[in-house]
Amino acid sequence: MSPPQPLLPPGQQAGGPLTALAPMQDVTDLAFMGVISHYGAPDYFFTEFFRVHSQSRPERHILRSIDENQTGRPVFAQLIGEDLSHLTRTVEELLRHNVAGIDLNLGCPAPKVYKKNVGGGLLREPAKVGEILAALRAAVPGLFTVKMRVGFDDWSHFDRLLDLMNEHDVDLLSVHGRTVKEMYRSEVHYDLIGHAAARVRCPVLANGNILSAPRASSVLAQTQAAGVMIGRHAIRNPWIFRQCRQQFAGEPVDRISLAHVREYVERLYRATQTPEFAGRYHVNKMKKYLNFVGQGVDPAGAFLHDMRRTETEAELFAVCDRHLLAEPDREFAPEPYPGVIARPNCEAPSASADGCSLETIVA
Repeated sequence: MSPPQPLLPPGQQAGGPLTALAPMQDVTDLAFMGVISHYGAPDYFFTEFFRVHSQSRPERHILRSIDENQTGRPVFAQLIGEDLSHLTRTVEELLRHNVAGIDLNLGCPAPKVYKKNVGGGLLREPAKVGEILAALRAAVPGLFTVKMRVGFDDWSHFDRLLDLMNEHDVDLLSVHGRTVKEMYRSEVHYDLIGHAAARVRCPVLANGNILSAPRASSVLAQTQAAGVMIGRHAIRNPWIFRQCRQQFAGEPVDRISLAHVREYVERLYRATQTPEFAGRYHVNKMKKYLNFVGQGVDPAGAFLHDMRRTETEAELFAVCDRHLLAEPDREFAPEPYPGVIARPNCEAPSASADGCSLETIVA
């Protein structure tokens, strides 16, 4: 592991709000990080989670996002698991790589995950969380961070969990302002994020429905958090981190046109194309991303309707040209159009965020 890096990256004004790309399973890989960096990297990246169990070894494709990182930004390695010995073993293996720190996933709301008592499932057992935090804090000589939700099915354990963050000297806490059972459907409890920011000693990142740069500024004013962590809306709008910095500095926020979006789609398609994802398989994978992009293209959802019915690369880009280049200077909506739902209808394996499918995120 390289020497511990300060939480404020070089070149950022001391005290300025932080930004981070949320870890999203099957999304925040090396290719996607590179694309996001092209449009304006966040201060921090977090990997997809490394699954930790008795037979596990750090997944090679996730290690690439650390070993081959050329974004100029720190990358934290996220773990999901509950066995103390295997968690500490995995930390030892990851510290041989150029990680900025180790992050613990206490937020994944996917039933297939929390039923194994990992991710968000652990929030039901504060005592177990305390054991894991103690073991990881002892194993990590540098930065140790946590991403959590406000509770499992309520927030009755929230204060105890926050006190554990203090007790075990967590360096950075990202809080998604919903319970595990609320998934992504409810309103975000920003008041609870604000409560966390006031109770813990470390910086807190606010996570959940950070739709745009103005929304990020509003959430920071409401919560007094140290910064924001953005996931789904960075898929939709990869310019959002640059726009946040502009918003925080009181500068004009960049206007994004449909022509800019067309270029982003092309770049994302080429960057994520591999021998394993070719032809129709890759087109279907792209639909996972474009279901979010389409929320800002037109208020009627016509782009989404047509895009979902494509089967080949030629058909997909014909739809993009028809909807994005007919009026290339028209503004891409800074926030999703009301009622335009990113409901995937494709055959490729589900991309996922926090360990759950993108279908689940927007259901």
